[in-house]
Amino acid sequence: MGTITRLRPIFKISTWCTVVELTRGSGVTQGAISQHLKSLKLAGLVAERPEGRNVYYRAQPDGLAPLVDWMSHYGVFWRDRFANLRTLLTEIDP
Repeated sequence: MGTITRLRPIFKISTWCTVVELTRGSGVTQGAISQHLKSLKLAGLVAERPEGRNVYYRAQPDGLAPLVDWMSHYGVFWRDRFANLRTLLTEIDP
């Protein structure tokens, strides 16, 4: 699910919607979207709500909390490393 074509339907799930609604006009098959939603659900990034014959999906932003925590922890480490790299590259090629 790396290309923008494949990601575009997922951006629509800020509100409750079905796989059919996500598929419409996306250029991605219903099966592919269903597979991606399953992975996102397992990762805690999507919530589902069965309603009759339909299942509705919505983004679950709280699922990103572990990633945000990890990034804030390691962000300082990488900022320092990139600053050092920038200094080194400037010294090599002023």
